[in-house]
Amino acid sequence: MHEFFEALTNINFPFLRNALLAGILSSVLFGVLGSIVTVRRIGSLAGAVSHAVLGGIGMALYLSTTVIPGFPPIAGAFIFAVLSAVIIGLVSLKAKQREDTVINAIWVIGMSLGILFMAKTPGYADPSTWLFGNILLISGSDLIFLAVLDVVVLFLVWKFYAQIEASSFDEEFARTRGVPVEKVFFILLGLTAIAIVLLQTFVGLVLVIAMLTLPAGCSGIFSRSLGGMMAASCVFSAVFSIGGLVSGWIFNLPIGAMTVIIAGIAFLGFSVFKAVR
Repeated sequence: MHEFFEALTNINFPFLRNALLAGILSSVLFGVLGSIVTVRRIGSLAGAVSHAVLGGIGMALYLSTTVIPGFPPIAGAFIFAVLSAVIIGLVSLKAKQREDTVINAIWVIGMSLGILFMAKTPGYADPSTWLFGNILLISGSDLIFLAVLDVVVLFLVWKFYAQIEASSFDEEFARTRGVPVEKVFFILLGLTAIAIVLLQTFVGLVLVIAMLTLPAGCSGIFSRSLGGMMAASCVFSAVFSIGGLVSGWIFNLPIGAMTVIIAGIAFLGFSVFKAVR
């Protein structure tokens, strides 16, 4: 622990301070959006979007070396994330009986396209960095993006909290009260897709869904309202993120994986405690 704090205050390790800030900023998105994803039970939708993003990253890497020099991977990720979110959202609202099939199709097709594009990219891009992430590569511009998205998400949740809460727990009642349930659903799905693109740098595409659900799962065990669940989930996310960063640095292990393991152990522990009680 001592060597971590020494490195944190060392001017030669600015990337470690960036990683710590990224973990704290990410906890807001994980906590707020993860609570909504958990309450609305759309974890599989968010999982499909997170994995489909790899297709956009692979496409961008291929285009940047062949057709459009300098085309950023994050742009391709945004395109695929938003496109997959729209398709899944439409299917979820219009064709419930085919929802699982479409979600699974987008999940595997997106990942497969990403691997194929990377395989054809000159020099071959290793997908493991995008799949599992590396928070130590967070840049100053990434922190700005995260901070801006935090502000946007917090403002929207504060402004439309009543509509979000009503549509999350009882869609039929919300409709009778004039809440635009479909519009709220698409906005939330779109924000989740954007957040996934930014958060994939933290724990990677494979593990981001875990951090969208595990902190919320922990807070949901004892929370009595959606707002309380969001607040507690943000705290849990921050604790898990910092714990993963510290333990990963000390034991020289992948930080993203350590973060999810800590979150998973905490969730299982809370679940067992609740069952025993």
